[in-house]
Amino acid sequence: MMNARRTPGGFGPTGRFFGPGELRLAVLALVAEQPAHGYQVMSRLADRFNGTYEPSAGSIYPTLQLLEDEGLVRVEQADGRKVHHVTEDGRRAAEEQADEIERLWGRAATRGEWGMFREPEAAEIVGPALRLVKAAVKTLAHAHGDPRVIERIQEIFVEARHRIEELDPRGTR
Repeated sequence: MMNARRTPGGFGPTGRFFGPGELRLAVLALVAEQPAHGYQVMSRLADRFNGTYEPSAGSIYPTLQLLEDEGLVRVEQADGRKVHHVTEDGRRAAEEQADEIERLWGRAATRGEWGMFREPEAAEIVGPALRLVKAAVKTLAHAHGDPRVIERIQEIFVEARHRIEELDPRGTR
């Protein structure tokens, strides 16, 4: 049964990003991509989320230990650090759960896009954007559901989005 407090496929009211077993799977996938010590796993996981998720040592190291106990990773000492390598069983497990891993990384990419709001420059656009939304909602409330007003507000938002996207130096939409 699904946890009613958690939003499916994303960050929910519980304040947790990963559902049951998902952190284990993400760590396994990262080690399967490339052997790593604990700090590297933490850093690579944070990079996947563009800084919007910061793993802690208190979650990563026990997860690595669990994967080792399950025989999915093995540890080798290198330069005084424990480097985790995927085992054949671990590689097979990652391959069998490739679709789930792909969904996790898709969610990471989507969530990572919001990481830009942590940048100081974002304050320059977030405030005006929120005021724009507030004005639209206020106008909509006073229009009492008038379809012409709803349609015009939608047109304004679409036009504004297109004009902003034209500024993108990559030329992508």
